[in-house]
Amino acid sequence: MSTQVSPTRKWWALALIAAAQFMVIMDTSIIGIALPEMQTDLGFSQENLTWVFNAYVIAFGGLLLLGGRLSDLWGARRIFASGWVVLLAGSITAGAAGNVGTELAGRAIQGAGAALIAPSALTLLMMLFGSNQQELTKALAVYGAAAPAGGTAGVFLGGVITEYLSWPWVFYINIPIALIALAATPLLMPNAPARSGSIDILGALTVTAGLALAVYSIVRAPEVGWGSGQTWGYLTASAVLLAAFVLIQSRRRDPLMRLGIFAAPNLAAANIAQLLLGAAWIPMWFFLNLYLQQVLGYSAFPAGAALLPMTTLIMLGMIVVAPRAMQRFGAKPMIVTGLIVLAIGLGWMALVRPTGNFWVDVLPASLVAAAGMSLAFIPSLGTAISAARPEEGGLASGIVNVSYQVGSALGLATMTAVAASFGANQIGNLPELTNGFSAAFLGAAVIALAGAGVTAVSMRTAQPDTAPEPVLEQH
Repeated sequence: MSTQVSPTRKWWALALIAAAQFMVIMDTSIIGIALPEMQTDLGFSQENLTWVFNAYVIAFGGLLLLGGRLSDLWGARRIFASGWVVLLAGSITAGAAGNVGTELAGRAIQGAGAALIAPSALTLLMMLFGSNQQELTKALAVYGAAAPAGGTAGVFLGGVITEYLSWPWVFYINIPIALIALAATPLLMPNAPARSGSIDILGALTVTAGLALAVYSIVRAPEVGWGSGQTWGYLTASAVLLAAFVLIQSRRRDPLMRLGIFAAPNLAAANIAQLLLGAAWIPMWFFLNLYLQQVLGYSAFPAGAALLPMTTLIMLGMIVVAPRAMQRFGAKPMIVTGLIVLAIGLGWMALVRPTGNFWVDVLPASLVAAAGMSLAFIPSLGTAISAARPEEGGLASGIVNVSYQVGSALGLATMTAVAASFGANQIGNLPELTNGFSAAFLGAAVIALAGAGVTAVSMRTAQPDTAPEPVLEQH
């Protein structure tokens, strides 16, 4: 059953969807500046501190497929609202935490809420704009631009809040936003009837545990050794769990992820591009922030401000340039070109110096990298979610979010290990720190080039002026 949605309501709904994407990404970055104070107050060890980040990302990435499935079965609007409730509960828990365990539990609950919000938000976007390709491209551009804005705002706000308030407020800031979103959702979002089907809880548990072990083993490897039995034991266990997940999906009548969905043209290729894009971009953002603070000596506020030119360029590129370029050149050339440009920017960034400065060592390279990101992100995202059948829009949204988040987590874990092996753990030793950061930038450049190569080989070329069929009807 279709219903007409007024243009004004549609674009207000898009603003809420973009705000959801902004929040989901901001919550991965806002804790960065607050970590030292959290470590002192809650008693984190140095090695366990990274789990304030990882607990969120693993729960987010591991439960995204479940979020997408629930969105398809129970209705995207209902799951979208439920995600905000869970995120609200996690934010209160994390802010009020008095010990390590409670803090990590709160972060994991936040990640679970984000895993409900992200795929249902994309499904709602497709319900609102999927019948008009020109509007859909614009909507995806706004949605995509919200991600880098959220990442940079997280760093910036985290610094301001930590300096002028206290670290719990990096979580409490979510409370009013979640309440506004919950009030606006029934007014703005289209509704869809529930469908019959079962929930694959075992599949959700195996994929989440497999991803968690993979990230944990890579993060711990520099400390215990890449050749240690512990590292390979965890990696083996991760591989077994992920293989079990695939086996479960192949045998269940109502799987969490129907494996046949990857037979859709370009869906697998677009998701690989998103995975490698996240694996290259997030380490760059993470280590650039560290370079600004630990080598150039920037405090929290200037470090956040230093990322604004890059973020502004990404937002302009995604909203203004990418939609027009998509119409002219098509998705595949855009993705390949964007990943190559990103690799060039990262390679340039690898030339950072211990005695460098923002204008020479950071700004030019970061703008080139931002241009590459803005060219590749929207085409790969749009291709990934438009390739699925209409009734699997939530699943396709979940898969593409999983691809980017898993790529981000594994890319950051791997580049953290690379950076540490080249001296990034030598706090106070500027040459060693810079060598480590440079190695991480160079490694991220290799990942971006690999993404360009894989996309060039695996993705089919479509005519630029041929609009794909709408992936979801309006409801």
